[in-house]
Amino acid sequence: MAIKFRGVDFIEFDTLLSGEERLVRDTTRRFIEDNLIPIIEECNRAGRFPRELVKPMAELGFFGATIKGYGCAEMSNVEYGLVMQELERGDSGVRSFVSVQSALVMYPIYAFGSEEQKQTWLPALQKGDKLGCFGLTEPDFGSNPGGMRTRARKSGNEYLLNGEKMWITSGSIADIAIVWAKVEEEENRIRGFLVETDRPGFRAEDIHGKWSLRASVTSSLSLQEVRVPAANLLPKTDALKSPLMCLNQARYGIAWGAVGAAMACYDCALQYALFRKQFHDQPIASHQLVQEKLAWMISEISKAQLLALQVGRLKDQGKLGYQHVSMAKRNNVWMALECARMSRDILGANGVADEYPIFRHMANLESVKTYEGTHDIHTLIIGQNVTGMDAF
Repeated sequence: MAIKFRGVDFIEFDTLLSGEERLVRDTTRRFIEDNLIPIIEECNRAGRFPRELVKPMAELGFFGATIKGYGCAEMSNVEYGLVMQELERGDSGVRSFVSVQSALVMYPIYAFGSEEQKQTWLPALQKGDKLGCFGLTEPDFGSNPGGMRTRARKSGNEYLLNGEKMWITSGSIADIAIVWAKVEEEENRIRGFLVETDRPGFRAEDIHGKWSLRASVTSSLSLQEVRVPAANLLPKTDALKSPLMCLNQARYGIAWGAVGAAMACYDCALQYALFRKQFHDQPIASHQLVQEKLAWMISEISKAQLLALQVGRLKDQGKLGYQHVSMAKRNNVWMALECARMSRDILGANGVADEYPIFRHMANLESVKTYEGTHDIHTLIIGQNVTGMDAF
């Protein structure tokens, strides 16, 4: 049964968007339908990142979309969120790639870099001529990045970097890595470094055997006495606050992206339920328990759309707090994963076949629920904000 996405808008959500916002969303939607949907299942089976889409995505302005200048598209945050929604409706791994390139590579250069660093890297990253990765997570430190063991030691006009990073999106295809390390001469203060990946001592190896995000490159990084010029230090980084600011940018995109994955699963399950007949030759959509699942999904998707939009509006107004992003990431990814599970249930045995996108989304969302702050960590962030008490 061929299923083509029809859109999901139960509460006339589109009336809340401007014409420009709808245009950005619809342009991205067409791109995904024409370019990613036809190849994504093959990519997922093969564990292959569709690198052939990098340049076309760059031409549409997806990379560093909200950055002012340097050849970037200068989208609003809501427009960028809608791009993330449609990318993840295609596949979480492709959205992850764009999120990393934009929020975790271009953003820290833009926010914390020197003008020379910006001029050198941002136009090339925006065009997709150069790719980047973000080296924060370590084998022993995920939810507690402040415990990192990677060190930087001053040596004349250079720094020597030593350490290991883990679960790094785009690590082995990156030309530049944003590496976070504790600087020994600054009492182990955390700083960010631009590390060209062809420097001696830098090694990236792909992580194989993943059952999730198979269409995304995930790597480990090793730095052994990697020498970088002092000019490669991001001068405006401010301890752990800086990488957490980067993560907040990425979490914002995830909150929108999860809505896209949920929409894909729901629409597929609805169309299937209307087509699939069982018991007295009736569509399974006529049965109460199936309708209960569909009603739950469309209700939660509608609420998540409104949450993502309000967070985006706050971000565009300069009023967004980290707690707002935590709520959106936590709620929307949880919602999307539940939608994927319910949709898989509606499809029965067909739900595990890659003729349909549901199981791929479900497996991907298991990772999305964990990265950029786990569900539990975001629970504690919200709890700390509303009570004023730290439970970490």
